[in-house]
Amino acid sequence: MLDHGLDELGAPPAFGALVVAALVLAPEGLGGIQAALANKMQRAVNILLGSALATLALTIPAVVIIGLAHHTNVVLGLDPVEQAMLLLTLFVSTITYTSGRTNVLQGAVHLMLLMAYLMLIIWH
Repeated sequence: MLDHGLDELGAPPAFGALVVAALVLAPEGLGGIQAALANKMQRAVNILLGSALATLALTIPAVVIIGLAHHTNVVLGLDPVEQAMLLLTLFVSTITYTSGRTNVLQGAVHLMLLMAYLMLIIWH
């Protein structure tokens, strides 16, 4: 159904992946946002990082195991621009989370990376 809708809209396949990721992460994301608005920053960070880690730590191994069971090679499927965005995001995240303290500027950098990624999905 999602593929049909994307075809009708002429949207790129990456947009479908973004929609699925948003649906999967929405409950924890909303809980994290509510905790942040209530000034419970430790809870907010724990919810959001735990959600992202659980999603990645469970999804990627599951896909690899299914690929192995079906004798299929699993490929990440990123073009060079998306690979650069992934590496940049991992680099910025490493700096943010290993510094001990975060600030608004670091959060703004992460939001700008998200906006750049969304623009690449739409215009790439």
